[in-house]
Amino acid sequence: MLHLQPKKLPSLIESLIVLSFLITIISYFIIKLDSKPHVPILLALLLMLTYGLCKKFSFAELQNGMIQGAQTGMGAVLLFFLIGILISSWMVSGTIPILMHAAFGLAEGSWFFAIVFTITAVSGVALGSSFTTSATLGVAFLGVAQSIDASLAITAGAIVSGAFFGDKMSPLSDTTNLASSIVKVDLFEHIRHMAWTTLPAFLISFVLFAILSPEQTQNMANLELIQSALNQSSLVHWSAWIPIIVLVIMTLTKQPAFVSIAVSSMIATFIAGVRESVAWKEIPEIWFGGYVSETNNEIIDAMLTRGGINSMFFTISLVILALALGGLFFATGVIPSVIANIQHRLQTARSLTLATASTAIGINVFVGEQYLSILLTGEAYQDLYDRARLARKNLSRTLEDAGTVINPLVPWSVCGVFLADVLDVPVIDYLPFAFFCLLSPIITIIYGLTEKMITKE
Repeated sequence: MLHLQPKKLPSLIESLIVLSFLITIISYFIIKLDSKPHVPILLALLLMLTYGLCKKFSFAELQNGMIQGAQTGMGAVLLFFLIGILISSWMVSGTIPILMHAAFGLAEGSWFFAIVFTITAVSGVALGSSFTTSATLGVAFLGVAQSIDASLAITAGAIVSGAFFGDKMSPLSDTTNLASSIVKVDLFEHIRHMAWTTLPAFLISFVLFAILSPEQTQNMANLELIQSALNQSSLVHWSAWIPIIVLVIMTLTKQPAFVSIAVSSMIATFIAGVRESVAWKEIPEIWFGGYVSETNNEIIDAMLTRGGINSMFFTISLVILALALGGLFFATGVIPSVIANIQHRLQTARSLTLATASTAIGINVFVGEQYLSILLTGEAYQDLYDRARLARKNLSRTLEDAGTVINPLVPWSVCGVFLADVLDVPVIDYLPFAFFCLLSPIITIIYGLTEKMITKE
């Protein structure tokens, strides 16, 4: 969307009014009317088209803006199709059931939410992908939470927090590499500098999840019954670990996420066919419609009936609409106007940190795409950091603290839509408990305002 710059930009006041009005409408529909986000996003898109036409933009220019905006999410859309297949193939091969089986032992402790947060964080660093972590371990832990009557909202908050800790700190992560490369900072120097904000956020989150963790004694009988039913199914077997091992090896050897997920899905499907968990002729339907568990145990069946390409269409359609709306914001000059007006007033570490964080958060909210929040903010501010004689690693850290981890907190964003669909917990429900994602921008802004942990050039 960088090249979607109109010749004449609207005023700052006009741009802020347009953005505030549309976000108010979207928020009202989602929060107050409990509407699916597709409806208010489409309504906002139509209103932006009307605004553009009133500003004398041709429909062809506006249409091009929508197309360019939607195109930025095509990589994620294709990955979502594969993740739908991954979930269904990992279900039918026993990979997610065996992860659940392993997680049942951890659920017997008194710090369930803290354990979920820690394990997903470690896995996120190892895999470098919040999507993969959430779609595999996240699904498994939610099944355990359901079986012990633990809060699904808090469990989802712990999963999202851990997954995005990994996405932020892993040298294998796309966002980590993008943030360091866009402002020309060494990758590992960038990760070390992020530790000043990330570790405090991690420790505070761990304590909060430990405090909120439920007492498990009253639910142990129910847990044992479910674990026994899972053991008696044909889904728990040693070969179910193979797809996980393959995925980790391919990730560590820096294979593209698309390729890694595709290979792991194929191997899981092959294992399911060889073990005769399903007939070979049923596999295409499972890939498309998802796995349907038939263990005669209602709780187990509810936990394991998931996945498939079809389950991703809700996510994909919303992502396309949201990014098309973001394209209109750029084509009409609304967002470029805000960025251009902010840039001229920034000279100190305090103002730069606050403006960088606000811009990254704003692009996540208004455009819904974390890569663009990093890319556009990094491009807009790197020269200003040079002028203020601040090391660029301050900028790369703030990009991640207020860019990477904010996207899952926006109901209409790429990450938010995906997580709500895969975890089956609305963003609004888990948002108050995604402590790590909430704390990261707060800590980085505090550092900026106090000028602590800010490196001079």
